[in-house]
Amino acid sequence: MSDPILGLVMLGLIIVVIMLGFPTAFTLMGLGMMFGFAAFYDPSQSWTANKVFTLMVQRTFGGMTNDVLLSIPLFVLMGYVMERGALVDKMFYSIQLAFRRLPASLAVATLIVCTFWGIASGLVGAVVVLMGVIAMKPMLNAGYDTRLAAGVITAGGTLGILIPPSVMIIVYAAVAGQSVVKLYAAAMVPGFFLAFLYLVYIIGWALINPKVAPKLPPEQLIVPVPAPIHFMRENYSQNMLLATFKALFSPAKLMNAPADARLSFGKIFKNVLAALTPLFLIALTMWGVWWYVIIHQQNERDAMNSVPVATQVAKASTSAAEPVEEELVSIDATSSKIKSKVVEEDAPLVALDAAAGDDPIDAGAVAEANTGPPENFELYFGLTCVLFGLLLIYYYLKFDEEQFEILKLLIESVMPLGVLTILVLAVILLGITTATESAAVGALGAFILALQAGTLDFERTKQAVFLTAKTTSMVCWLFVGSALFSAVFTILGGQSIIEKWVLMLDLTPIQFMLLSQAIIFFLGWPLEWTEIIVIFVPIFLPILAHFNIDPLLWGTLVFVNLQAAFLSPPVAMSAFYLKGVSPPGVTLNQIFAGMMPYMFIVIACMAFMYVWPGMTLWLPKFLYGG
Repeated sequence: MSDPILGLVMLGLIIVVIMLGFPTAFTLMGLGMMFGFAAFYDPSQSWTANKVFTLMVQRTFGGMTNDVLLSIPLFVLMGYVMERGALVDKMFYSIQLAFRRLPASLAVATLIVCTFWGIASGLVGAVVVLMGVIAMKPMLNAGYDTRLAAGVITAGGTLGILIPPSVMIIVYAAVAGQSVVKLYAAAMVPGFFLAFLYLVYIIGWALINPKVAPKLPPEQLIVPVPAPIHFMRENYSQNMLLATFKALFSPAKLMNAPADARLSFGKIFKNVLAALTPLFLIALTMWGVWWYVIIHQQNERDAMNSVPVATQVAKASTSAAEPVEEELVSIDATSSKIKSKVVEEDAPLVALDAAAGDDPIDAGAVAEANTGPPENFELYFGLTCVLFGLLLIYYYLKFDEEQFEILKLLIESVMPLGVLTILVLAVILLGITTATESAAVGALGAFILALQAGTLDFERTKQAVFLTAKTTSMVCWLFVGSALFSAVFTILGGQSIIEKWVLMLDLTPIQFMLLSQAIIFFLGWPLEWTEIIVIFVPIFLPILAHFNIDPLLWGTLVFVNLQAAFLSPPVAMSAFYLKGVSPPGVTLNQIFAGMMPYMFIVIACMAFMYVWPGMTLWLPKFLYGG
C-alpha cells in the first residue's frame, strides 16, 4: 500500500493542476480519490469495496464536526454585513481630516482605514475593492504617484487576514489542531507591527521624495465647522473644552441663538460628552489594564490558594484566564511522530512553551499564570499614566473648533465599529466566550450598526447572506478535500519520505525555520493562502516537534509570510481586485510595481519576529501562562 514516490507524484501533480486553473477543493478530492483507490486496491475484491470510499466519508465527517469551523460563517457574515452596509465612507473622510497635515496624508488615512476595516471585516477582497473605490481616485487627483496609491491600498487591504479576528487563523487552527485563542493572541502584536512598518515606509518615501505625495492645497486642509460651533467659540471661549462646559452651565445664549446656530440642551450635553471622550477612553483603558493585571489576577491567585493543591490543575481549566474554546482536532491524517532530539543549549528560537502537542494546562502553567504582575509593572504603569496625562493636557490646550469637529466626526464614524471590534476581541482573549460565540456577537453587532446607520436594506442583507454561504461553502469543500488528500498522502508514505529528507539535512532549528518559511514564501507566488495552509502546512507540522519549535511562533510566522501571497505576482489577488475598480489609466504593471516594496517589508517584519520571538509569544504567555 505504501509507495512514497507515488505520494510525491501526487504532491507535485496538485500544484500543476491548480496552476492550470482547476478548482482547488475538487482537485484535492479528485486526486485523493484516484491515488487512494490505487493505494487501497485489492484485485481479490470488488472495486466498490475499496477502502478509499470509507476514508472519504470519515475524513468528511471529521472535518465537518470540527466545532471551531462554526465561527467562520459568523465572522464572514460580520464582514459582509459591514461591507454591504457602506459604513466606511465617513470613516475615511474623518480620518483624512485628522491626519491632513502629515506627509502623504491621504495614503496614511487609507492605510489606517484599511487596517481598521480589515480587522472588523477580515475580508481582503472587500477591503481592497472598497478602498479602491473610495481612496484611489482622490489620491490620483491630488497628484499622488500611482505606485504609492496602489501599493498602500493593496498592502493595507491584506492586513485584515492577519490581525484577529481572522478567518485564516481559524483555518490554520483547524488544520493544525491548535488553539484559536492563543493564535489570536500571538498574531496581535506582529499584525499591528507590520501595519506600523507600512506606515513608516509611506511617510519615509513622501519625505524623501515629496513629488510622490504632494501636499494638499490649503482649501482641502480647512475643516468645515457648523454654525453652532462658531457661535460657541465667539460667545463662550476659543478653547472648545471650556466653551462646551460654559454652554452647559449657561445655555441661554446658545438656546436663543439664531436658527442656524441654535442648539437644544440635549445637544449641548452631547457636546460636553464628545469633548470628554478622549479623557474617558484613556481612563477606561488604563483602568482596564490595572483591573486585569492587578485585581483580576489577584482574585485568581486567591481562588487558587483557597483550594487544595491537588485540585489546582482542575481549577485552572475553568479559570477565566485560560482560553475558552471548542475541542480542536486536527483534520489532517498525519500520524507519524518524530522523537525530539536534544537541541543545543544555545540554539535560537526553540519552544518557549511546552513541547508541541502537550496540553498547555498543567501545574507549571497554572503556577506561571498566577505569579503576579510583571516586574516593575507599577512603575511602567505610572509612567504611562503620566505620559497620557501630558498628552491630554497638550491636546486640550490646542482644542479649537476644528479639532472639536474632527473629534465629533471620529466619534460618529470610528467609535461604534471600534467598540464592536474591541468587544469581539476582548471576550475571546480574556476567555469569556469561545471564538464561535464571539463571532456571533460580532455578526449581531454588525447588523445593529448597519441598521443604525440606515444603510442596510433587505436587498443588501440578502447579498451579504448569499456571499457568506458562498464563501463558507468554499472553505468547507477545501477542508473536505484537504483532509482526504492529507490522509492519502500519509498512507502512501509521502509524509514519511519528506520527514526523513529533512532529518538527513541535519538542520538546526533556525535553519529549518528559514527553510520552511522560504518554501511557503515562494509557494505564495503561484498559490493562494488557502491552498498553502490546507495542503503544505500540514507537511511541516509534525516536524516542528523534532526541532522543538513553538507551534505558535511558527504558525504566526506563516500568517505574516502569507501576506506576500496577496502581493506577489502572478497570482496577486489584491492587484486584480484593485484593477477592477481603478480609473482607466491605471495599469496592472503599475499596481504590481507599487506592491513589490511591501513584500520586502513583510520579510523585514519576519526578521524582527525571528530575532525577538517574544514579540509573538509575550501576549499568549501573559494571558494564559506557559
